[in-house]
Amino acid sequence: MSELHKEVSELERKSATAARLFDIRRIIGGLFVVYGVIVTIAGLNPSDADLKKAEGVHINLWTGLAMLALGLFFLVWMKLRPAEAPASPEQDQDPGPGAG
Repeated sequence: MSELHKEVSELERKSATAARLFDIRRIIGGLFVVYGVIVTIAGLNPSDADLKKAEGVHINLWTGLAMLALGLFFLVWMKLRPAEAPASPEQDQDPGPGAG
């Protein structure tokens, strides 16, 4: 394999790693998990004023748990169906009518 092919292969491998690293599901899932933990902790011991304002519903607790569930859904989805690297231009080209 020529030096150029090795270099192209290395760049494709780095591109695939970057695509997985910056997958939007990781960012959204991570943020929802972090904020879900914060809101859930805030909802564990609500004050009487907060409960009265929410008409007796532990709204922070339920919202935090929902945020945690959504964040975990995004992270599990990312784990089960990882992002694929974009196809190289060589793979996208049609060989033409005279080939093969």
